[in-house]
Amino acid sequence: MTAVGARDGVAAEGWRDATTAAAEVLVEMGAAGEGYPAACVRVVEANGPYIVLTKGLALVHARPEDGAIGVGVAVTRLAAPVEFGHPDNDPVDLLLAFCTPDADAHVSTLSALARALSAGLAGRLRAAAGRDAMAAELERALEKEARTDA
Repeated sequence: MTAVGARDGVAAEGWRDATTAAAEVLVEMGAAGEGYPAACVRVVEANGPYIVLTKGLALVHARPEDGAIGVGVAVTRLAAPVEFGHPDNDPVDLLLAFCTPDADAHVSTLSALARALSAGLAGRLRAAAGRDAMAAELERALEKEARTDA
């Protein structure tokens, strides 16, 4: 079972604040430990803005051993976009954060998110009317992808 959460209208000073805020939702849900947000920031510091997958969308994550407790996915919509330093896809206004406790769950969750994004998930999240609607949209998309895998 995947824990799902959302935050809307988050004010962020820059990509570090945005990344931390997105990953903190996973901590609040109990899917990640306290150190997970800092690990997500270190991923970008070490590897650059590769997590900015498409126009305005970043996929926040760290390795399972960096504090993942369970499978969690959360969406954060920013009050104002921030720059990650990506040459083509900045600025970012929407962040999907996820954590998984092992490599198999990591791959399957990443795959489900990729399929959902290909099916228009980012647009539906941007159009959602508030936090609850965003969480419901994310949950529907993940449930659909889980049925596809079955």
